[in-house]
Formats: sequence, C-alpha cells, structure tokens
Amino acid sequence: MKILSLCAVIPLLALERPGVEFKIYQFAANQIPRIDGDTVDWASVPASYAIGIDQLKDTVNNTAMDRKDLDVTVKVGWVRGLNRLYFLYEASDNYWDFARRDLHNDIFELVVDGDLSGGPFIKQMHPAKSGDAHYRFHGIHAQNYHIFTPALDKDWTMVWGCQPWIKNLPYANAAYKYDFRPGQSGKLILEFFITPFDYAAYEGPERSIESKLTENKIIGISWSVLDYDDENGKSYRGFWNLSHKTTMYGNASDLVAFRLMPLENRAALEADWSYQVLDLGRREVAFRNESFGTQTKHHWDFGDGTVSTDEHPVHRFAKGGEFVITLTVEGPGGTARRTKVWDVVLP
Repeated sequence: MKILSLCAVIPLLALERPGVEFKIYQFAANQIPRIDGDTVDWASVPASYAIGIDQLKDTVNNTAMDRKDLDVTVKVGWVRGLNRLYFLYEASDNYWDFARRDLHNDIFELVVDGDLSGGPFIKQMHPAKSGDAHYRFHGIHAQNYHIFTPALDKDWTMVWGCQPWIKNLPYANAAYKYDFRPGQSGKLILEFFITPFDYAAYEGPERSIESKLTENKIIGISWSVLDYDDENGKSYRGFWNLSHKTTMYGNASDLVAFRLMPLENRAALEADWSYQVLDLGRREVAFRNESFGTQTKHHWDFGDGTVSTDEHPVHRFAKGGEFVITLTVEGPGGTARRTKVWDVVLP
C-alpha cells in the first residue's frame, strides 16, 4: 500500500515489544523447504534465527513456562519471488492433548499481518458490531491460524476468519512427524507454509491480494501456544505468546516486528535487473538495476548496438525485434554480469 510505504515508521510504532526485531531466514531458490516434516531442509538456518520458549509470556494466567512440561522452538523462512512464509515448529510436551474433534486441542496459534495494516481484524473487535462483520471484516487484512498440534482426523488448522480456502494448496500446506498417541509425551515436528494476504476475501482468491514479500521488509507476526494437559479439562493452562499482549489474536497492532532477511553467505556482487515497457508504440523501455552488493560502475548493452552507463536507464529502441540485453556491474567485490535473452520483445 502506498501510504504504508511512505510512512513506514507509523505502523512500526504500533507494534508490540519496541526495539525487538526477529529475523526471517531467506532460503535460496534451489533450497526451498519440502513440506514433509523432515528438518533436514532447515539445517542451513543459523541458530540465531531460532525463537525459543524463553521469548514467550503467559498473559492470561501468568503461568511460568516449565520446559519439563512444554518446550518450543520456531524458525521462520521465506524465498525471494514467492509470497510464502515457511515455518518449522518443534515442540516437546509431557502430555499431548488432541483426541477431541473440537477446539480442545494443543494449539499453535499464528497471526500474520503482511502489510502492517494494523488494527483489529476479527469480528468480535469490529467497531460497528454489525451482523455481517464475519464476511466483511474477519481475517480480511491479517490472518489467524489455529494450528492443531497435531491434527487427528481433522484439517491441520482452523482459519479464524471468513476465508478457510487460504489453508489449502496452493496457499498453504503442512506436514507432521510424531510417534505418540493422545495423552502421551513426546516430540512433535510441524513443518508448514502459509501465504499472507493484504486482503483475503470471503469470495475467494480472485478478489484477494497477496502480501508481497521483499528483502528487508518488516511484517507483523506473533504466535501463542495453548497447552491442554487434561482431556477432561475445560481450558488450556496459559496463553504463552510472543507479543506479550493477549489481544495479539485479534489486533494486528499487537504483533511483533519480523524482518525478511537477505541471503546469507552470498557472493559479494551479483548482477540482476528488471524492466517495464513505458510506451509500446514508441518502443520506450525503463530498465532498473537490481544488483546486489556495492557497485561503482554500470554498463548496459541493449542488444541493438547502443549502450548506457546509467544505473536505471530509459531506452528507446529504434526498431522492433527480440533483444539480448546485458547488464555488467563493477565494484570492490569484482565484476558481475546478467544477460536476459528475448525477455524484451518489441513490435
């Protein structure tokens, strides 16, 4: 949204835990995690990305977290070019409660606000209290997932909103690995991805807008752990959450800052570029340098016998054709080149 991009500091001030910023690991395009419940794809993620149970706080009953009872670690990842967030949830519990078919289930509750729109997003917090708030408001600009840990004979999550379609492929997927039965202890591995939406409509994806994920962008996320320890119990023991504010479940201003990180251990200099046709009839094209690393020189070869040393040139082609265009960049890290064959085709 243009307003947010111009005034990004405003929603950041509304987030909880000022000064705290968690990291989202960027997977390379050839290392996208396979959703199979196996942690091997996450071996490259540094320990600094792991968010442990020590970051959670029970804001309902003020119950202290006991690692002998429940221990949780979460890692979050993303892939440039895909509007997906990947999660690895690892938890050890002394009593896994998941035999019933209702909401009485050990739960990992996840809330995501992909464009930092902030504010309430569930019908119970709708200011007008209108009867159709569920369809016009609930989960529209931020999404809440009640993820069952584990799910037994039911969907892997309840989307607490008017758009249950977002929990299915191609917008989400999940896989578990565990060997315990209800009431037993053990370790659970949950691997999943979700697609955050700036606008997730009741009518379906054709009226919805995915959140665009880009490097260094800040998004709002929080989660909570609801731990049932007695099949006959009426409530979970506490509401341990990352935000340290109970209303994170329904107000996107109560989430925590997460940054979409650049690739780790990448080359010092990498060339890349994009383009946009400004006027097809006049064959006028704007080129944008999207190279990574410190750059001191830029050289564009437009494939029509002309060149430019501008960083972001606008070029008018004298005649049409299929063009082979190359950008070469130089800097302290050396020289890098990116050629694209017939991406630019003009009449």
